[in-house]
Amino acid sequence: MAHDMQQYWTKVPTTGLPSDSLAEVLCHSQGGPIVRRTSTLTLLICLASTTFTYAQAREQTVVRDAGIVLNEIMRVPDQGIPRSLMQEAQAIMIFPSVIKAGFIVGGRRGHGVVLVRNQQGLWGNPVLLTITGGSFGGQIGVQSTDLVLMFRSRRGVDSLMQGRQLTLGADASVSAGPVGRTIAASTDTSFRTEILSWSRSRGLFAGVAVDGSRIAINGSGNAAFYGVPTPPIDAILNAQLQTLPAAANDLRNQLIQLAPSPQAPMPPPPLPK
Repeated sequence: MAHDMQQYWTKVPTTGLPSDSLAEVLCHSQGGPIVRRTSTLTLLICLASTTFTYAQAREQTVVRDAGIVLNEIMRVPDQGIPRSLMQEAQAIMIFPSVIKAGFIVGGRRGHGVVLVRNQQGLWGNPVLLTITGGSFGGQIGVQSTDLVLMFRSRRGVDSLMQGRQLTLGADASVSAGPVGRTIAASTDTSFRTEILSWSRSRGLFAGVAVDGSRIAINGSGNAAFYGVPTPPIDAILNAQLQTLPAAANDLRNQLIQLAPSPQAPMPPPPLPK
């Protein structure tokens, strides 16, 4: 057997191979063993394709998780965002599983989406975002938080859609939003703020941290999700892209169900799975 294998290998030419050959795969043909060569370019194309597929799947998960978070928060009327506030919303941001960790000095990082109403009150498609920030104070531990931000005006979100970074608490004021079917009189002060926030935490965290989270458009995430190298934000918001992922359409229809525009008919409810 060893002798046969030696003869097999010696039949394969090993000279004259291009310098960019990274792998040699032996295979049989009618004329005997040959060498199949994989070039550097071919390998890089395979790696790029794999990376893009992974990034696309990751961003699809973010959009689907955003829909799950919104559904679970609104499922119980007595513990969800008041529907009257949802109807007034100019934009909704959803960040599933924002990770925040700290020991005296902390930081946070997460991915999410924003859906924005246009001038006619119609909801656009989701734009993918990132949220980052540091914090100081008496804090220790790790926390995973589902974060929902409701914009009551267009000022902050319009600036973000133009490519500027939005710093919560500095560029726009943020207050904790009310929960339940009705809006209590004690929340009147919070209504003077531009953004209302709701969160649902899992994990362990103790202490206080100052505001200062920074929100930015996730350019690479939008490219991976929509399959376009540099999708214009206006094209995403106004549904002008040639292809629309099912997850984007599902999330948009879900928000239309919760906060319909007076000028648009409500989509039919999703079929049971």
